[in-house]
Amino acid sequence: MTARIYKPSKNAMQSGKAKTQDWVLEFEQSDKKRPDALMGWAGSQDTQSQVRLRFPTQEAAIAYATRYGIEFVVVPEQPRMLKLQAYADNFR
Repeated sequence: MTARIYKPSKNAMQSGKAKTQDWVLEFEQSDKKRPDALMGWAGSQDTQSQVRLRFPTQEAAIAYATRYGIEFVVVPEQPRMLKLQAYADNFR
């Protein structure tokens, strides 16, 4: 049971920073997805892949994983690249 600890990036469809302040602990998928015989939907027997835990800091997420013996990988936070330009630059 391996988990990934990361800070989610801002969605391309949102202008604010909602739900990007917390760190997320998400379990890796251990079972392969396969189509359901009746409906044809993709699914698996792995229920751990549905669990997403949110923590206020990276240290809190790491402490939780070590306390419960969960192997984890920390994905470093990506720096934000802001492209500052004026509205008048659209007409040059």
